[in-house]
Amino acid sequence: MTCDVFSAKPLKGNGLAVVVDGDSLSDKQMQDFARWINLAETTFLSAPTISEADYKAKIFTPARELPFAGHPTLGSCVAWLDAGGKPQKDGLVVQECGIGTVEVDITSQEPAFRAPVTEVSLLDLPDQQRIVQALGLEECDVLNAVELVNGPVWKVLELTSASCVLNVDASRVTWPEFQAIGLFGRANNGSETDFEVRMLAPSSGMAEDPITGSLIAAIAEWLRVQGRLTDKIAVSQGVMAGRCGRAFVSPGQDGSVWVGGGVKTITDGTLYL
Repeated sequence: MTCDVFSAKPLKGNGLAVVVDGDSLSDKQMQDFARWINLAETTFLSAPTISEADYKAKIFTPARELPFAGHPTLGSCVAWLDAGGKPQKDGLVVQECGIGTVEVDITSQEPAFRAPVTEVSLLDLPDQQRIVQALGLEECDVLNAVELVNGPVWKVLELTSASCVLNVDASRVTWPEFQAIGLFGRANNGSETDFEVRMLAPSSGMAEDPITGSLIAAIAEWLRVQGRLTDKIAVSQGVMAGRCGRAFVSPGQDGSVWVGGGVKTITDGTLYL
């Protein structure tokens, strides 16, 4: 199957390929197919090895395997359900992946995954200065600079505004000098969303990822720790990539953070390898 994730408008989210029956495939076959189909991520579902999980997902970019990713988690969940999957718990799907298990709430129209625990540290000043200089920013444009780890490692700059985020030229950073850079800024009053997010991803062979659930989850966890996530927020991403991504972040009463969005199945078929 192929899915479009994190958008209410078909083909305006982040594309995902899901191989629902991946038990017989080797890691090399998975990587080769992910490279061939050339979407941001491709997932391969198989029987879980953890008793509480409903299925296991292996997640590949065209270049490498990932321990966790956001839009592949939501898309894999919907594809598994569409293929006849039945969760062990009503209203909750449990996915096994490289970081352990991830819960997906399916009680509403838009599924939402529980954000993984995120390690937070201040971004090293030399790293911050290097990124700021490369992107053509001024130091006064940066409100905060942190490194966030929730499986992937994110070097994140909070900028003064959404417009400042959108004005950054993604082509100014290249691999291997830079890896995943996250940018976010608060939207203007009256906007339909609360924050604008971008993920510059030269390490994945592309200038910019359309919509990045794992980055949004990491930012949301950091905002929660800071006491800045007290109610549901809407996040926009993908504007500069020609997309219309929307993620919805909700704090749970138990201190959890949930990241949700729309998922639409685009194609369904058979894979021959």
